[in-house]
Amino acid sequence: MFSFFKRKTKSEPTQPMEAQTDSTVELAPIEAMEFPAPQAHAEPLAPEPAPVAPEPIAEQAPIAIAAEPSAPEAEPASLKKMSWTERLKAGLSKTRDKLGKSLAGLFGGGKIDEDLYEELETVLLTADMGVDATNHLLGDVRERVSLKGLKDSAELKGALKESLSDLISPLEQGLDVNGKKPFVIMMAGVNGAGKTTSIGKLAKYYQSQGKSVLLAAGDTFRAAAREQLMAWGERNNVTVIAQQGGDSAAVCYDAIQAAIARGIDIVLADTAGRLPTQLHLMEEIRKVKRVIQKALPEAPHEIILVLDANIGQNAINQVKAFDDALGLTGLILSKLDGTAKGGVIAAIAKQRPVPLRFVGVGESIDDLRPFKTKDYIDALFD
Repeated sequence: MFSFFKRKTKSEPTQPMEAQTDSTVELAPIEAMEFPAPQAHAEPLAPEPAPVAPEPIAEQAPIAIAAEPSAPEAEPASLKKMSWTERLKAGLSKTRDKLGKSLAGLFGGGKIDEDLYEELETVLLTADMGVDATNHLLGDVRERVSLKGLKDSAELKGALKESLSDLISPLEQGLDVNGKKPFVIMMAGVNGAGKTTSIGKLAKYYQSQGKSVLLAAGDTFRAAAREQLMAWGERNNVTVIAQQGGDSAAVCYDAIQAAIARGIDIVLADTAGRLPTQLHLMEEIRKVKRVIQKALPEAPHEIILVLDANIGQNAINQVKAFDDALGLTGLILSKLDGTAKGGVIAAIAKQRPVPLRFVGVGESIDDLRPFKTKDYIDALFD
């Protein structure tokens, strides 16, 4: 016969459960997001690990995490000595080498004939300028050759540079952030385009102009995106508005309210990366825009799409889709230094001429500058 008994155990103290908060209203105290000025001895951040589901964290404690691989490292001494024009030329070296080597044979002398135009067409297409822009440039160059009575192929280079300049110069429109306070810039783009990195660089750019900046960590979808933007905020000594959960629209709304209360000049609002073919996600980003307008009726004052220069002609599809959904007012073309497809600017100018506000040609925090037509063409050909 067996006897059954319960083993006496020591009871564990019961911890009270934290009350769950409404993610659309609850905001981590702003003071918790303010960062001290970066220390000179701070070590560079390590590359970001593969995205994983984030561990539960304390709401008020900002997390300094590794930035994505494209975050700026310590600037090499060689780059510090280079002007922006020299940096742009170095950044466009792959495109220039691809285009220049092909054009060198065309402009080396000889008569201008149909064979030459066919070769020029091939060169422009391989530089990723697209069919529409290529046909436009060929027609315009033919007209210039006829009007000026050009006979030698060596003279064709100048005609091509003039034609390309006329095509893309409408994209050169500087972004004026004065007159509105806060000036709200809504950032959009697909995953991996360099959106968060561009936000960090823009913050530094406007700080150098004496503007106060606030960042809204509105990418609440990608793992560690919030912490990554907070790392940029710490690096630039900029306040970051973030939530433990919630949606992008709520974060952007709270950020604008905080900016109004504090008299901030510029709000840079991050949003979740998405493909233009994901219709439900495109509807979500429209919601973000509507909520921003509720926070500040005339906002967002600028809607910028960040494009990865490496994707070439796919950039046109992205511009069209996001423009149709949001009404783009500007573009940032990142990673020009890593591609031979810098000619895509001509394709954008021909098919959907949204102003190209900034171009990025490197990993340094200063390698994002306003787009200048002359600098771009000189770097491309010379």
